[in-house]
Amino acid sequence: MPEATAPGVWWWRLEAADGSEVAPPEGRQEFPTRGEAESYVGEFWAELASQGVAAVTLLEDDREVYGPMPLSA
Repeated sequence: MPEATAPGVWWWRLEAADGSEVAPPEGRQEFPTRGEAESYVGEFWAELASQGVAAVTLLEDDREVYGPMPLSA
């Protein structure tokens, strides 16, 4: 019987316009599902942009899922 793997942790890497990583003031936000991670960015993208975040990349654990995705309107 194959060993069950634990579900991954979903999180966003926040990036400045030059591609460098932006550290969120409240620390990295982690989510149990992709949907919750996507909802978070959908709700807070304008606030993130006002903090100098130009783009975000979605990761599951250390695997890039997609991005960078610009936060411009």
